[in-house]
Amino acid sequence: MKMSGKLYKGPTILNSVSCSVPEASGGYQDKLEALLILVSHELSVPVPMWLSKNTKEYVRFRKTTFGSDQFFEKVVFDTMEIRVEE
Repeated sequence: MKMSGKLYKGPTILNSVSCSVPEASGGYQDKLEALLILVSHELSVPVPMWLSKNTKEYVRFRKTTFGSDQFFEKVVFDTMEIRVEE
């Protein structure tokens, strides 16, 4: 399972990464959580709060965005987007 992550300031991409976890590393939710943590670490940002809107977007599109208000610490970007590439 692979996940890409991008940081946006307005329409500009500030940074992007792609990470993967081994297929035998637990269930789907465990892999998703591990990838979110890994992508956040690679982008050097705190792990965002996952809200119900993120679940709805993820189920429908296999991607979701996190606004700067979903981070406990102050961040220098507007949105963080994650997309799962299986």
